[in-house]
Amino acid sequence: MYQAEYLKHFIEEVFLAIGCSAEEAALASTVLISADLRGVDSHGIARLAGYVRLYDNGRLNPTPDVKVVYETPSTAVVDGDRGLGLVVAPKAMEIAMEKAEKVGSGWVSVRNSNHFGIAGYHAMLALQKDMIGWTMTNAAPLVTPTFSLDKLLGTNPLAVAVPAFEEPAFVADFASTAVAYGKFEILQRKGLPAPLGWAQDSEGNPTTDSNAVKSGGGLLPLGSDREHGSHKGYGLGAIVDIFSGVLSGANFGPWVPPFATAGFMSANEGVGLGTGHFLGAMRVDGFRPADEFKHDMDKWIRAFRGARAVEGKSVIIPGDPEREMEAIRSVEGISLLPPVVESLSELAKRFNIAFENRID
Repeated sequence: MYQAEYLKHFIEEVFLAIGCSAEEAALASTVLISADLRGVDSHGIARLAGYVRLYDNGRLNPTPDVKVVYETPSTAVVDGDRGLGLVVAPKAMEIAMEKAEKVGSGWVSVRNSNHFGIAGYHAMLALQKDMIGWTMTNAAPLVTPTFSLDKLLGTNPLAVAVPAFEEPAFVADFASTAVAYGKFEILQRKGLPAPLGWAQDSEGNPTTDSNAVKSGGGLLPLGSDREHGSHKGYGLGAIVDIFSGVLSGANFGPWVPPFATAGFMSANEGVGLGTGHFLGAMRVDGFRPADEFKHDMDKWIRAFRGARAVEGKSVIIPGDPEREMEAIRSVEGISLLPPVVESLSELAKRFNIAFENRID
């Protein structure tokens, strides 16, 4: 178990060591540790070594010139200059919110970026200004569309954050696949099989092999198979890819470059620039008075939370599990798997940074 603040400081020191500015190292560490705090371990500090490998491979620019390359009053395209997606995405969301303040909504498509961590963090930035936040990103091709043997899409997550008045915000944050690939990495570290419905093997058969994607298989879209609605997950993933990649001029489909932890993948010749994101902000008072809307969101949330549930269960609101986990981990600390600790220890040795503040 490790204190969240200690891990955040360690992440910041690593990003400083590869040349990031103090401001951007602090921002990137905040985004990354937010994943661990919210229980999304697949996108937290376990990914830190992957960002360093992106830097080692010349794919990550630690001092990017993030800039708008095209815009209208309500839209923009941002070039991330190969920067940390952990930094590029929040900056793009700030632009979206600035536009929303002026004209009611703002929509920003991003190219030439990298992995941006958990989508929910960026969507939740809009909550501070009584706005609804939308975020999505494309990712390396690990996913086989319905009936396909070829991997053509990424896990392509999307998140929507909606403010309420007294109730916690509604925050839906999910991949368009059965699970994110990071869940497979966790199973691989533990030497465990994957649940049926997460992946298919190289011949298109359902499999529980947590290494199947490395062996020529692929992740399955939400729904897992056609009979259970995989065409809907495929459609969601395609929408994310088009908005994030085709709309911005980033790579899309099978050309999205792999994250550095996916060492079994090789990048195809690109059709655009880097990884793409899409972020949006909508002013609630562009539709109705914000307080009226938020009071009605309270009613909506309470209706669902109070629904009759099967024995031993309760109906949850999107964002509840992450919020509850954050409350626990902020106090009790964050548990890291031995392979993650080993990876962080190697980074500490390389950059001469202390890594030892374990909670006994």
